[in-house]
Amino acid sequence: MSKAHILVVDDEKPIVDIIKFNLEKEGYKVTASYDGEDALNRIKSENFDMVLLDVMLPKIDGFSVCKKVREFSDVPIIMITAKADEVDKVLGLELGADDYITKPFGIRELIARIRANLRRTAQSSTQDGKVLKAGALTLNPETFEVKKNGKVIELTVREYELLKFLMSQKGQVFSREELLEKVWDYEYYGDVRTVDVTVRRLREKIEDNPSEPTFILTKRGIGYYFNPNI
Repeated sequence: MSKAHILVVDDEKPIVDIIKFNLEKEGYKVTASYDGEDALNRIKSENFDMVLLDVMLPKIDGFSVCKKVREFSDVPIIMITAKADEVDKVLGLELGADDYITKPFGIRELIARIRANLRRTAQSSTQDGKVLKAGALTLNPETFEVKKNGKVIELTVREYELLKFLMSQKGQVFSREELLEKVWDYEYYGDVRTVDVTVRRLREKIEDNPSEPTFILTKRGIGYYFNPNI
């Protein structure tokens, strides 16, 4: 099986060169892009398995690229943010990014993140099983569709995986750390805020009133679980 094709988007050529060199050593096919406009055009016209997307880009910033990409593609996106910009991390996830990594980062950490995201995406695309139902909500693992009252709900890969995991184990409470390990396939490198933001995005899509959720519930001080009474 051929290795994944990864688009690396950053306006700092030395950083792109280092990432490209190390990913190609791992066997990945790598395409480089140095501004948001070029990256967006490439994503529209080429097939990528993952996008590494810097926030600060010429022409179109990374946030805008991420938002536009989510209008037509669910390709996994890892945002590259500055270390101190906590707001950037959350905003990227809110706009549909699957993950983020902060500068400066080690190549080992980056490769671990890439492998984890690609592994989860591959599992999502090959798994099958019975249709999961909860009230008006249905999840079909064979068609990868989530519907509410018969209407399809568009989810990112990570949102879909999180919903499927929780629906398949109704009533069981999972800590944020456990969800990072089970859904994101992270142990050491994960950030629990990734879970919180993804849950919030998911609630906005599946709940009638996201501020008073009925599907995905919070166990204060512990984590999240799917309502077993639906």
